[in-house]
Amino acid sequence: MSDMELEAAVFRRLVKHLQDHTDVQNIDLMIAGGFCRNCLGDWYAQAAAEQGVALSKEEGRARVYGIPQPEWKAQHQKAATPEQLAAFAASQKKHG
Repeated sequence: MSDMELEAAVFRRLVKHLQDHTDVQNIDLMIAGGFCRNCLGDWYAQAAAEQGVALSKEEGRARVYGIPQPEWKAQHQKAATPEQLAAFAASQKKHG
């Protein structure tokens, strides 16, 4: 198995993990890692564009979320708490 095949398998596992763990909020991912599901979807679309494949940001995000992002947001996203917002602001200074 090539490195590319292994990396693709790891990416698929990460995406499946995020799809299965809808309790993990995007803001928490942003605080801890400086990226979230939206970022992965956007990177997906950017990689497609680099390869000459037409894939919108919305389509890239849907591949990561497993459903359209607005639908996921309506079903799973909670309002950020003041503590999360403060932690996010602090993380932006670190990751920024």
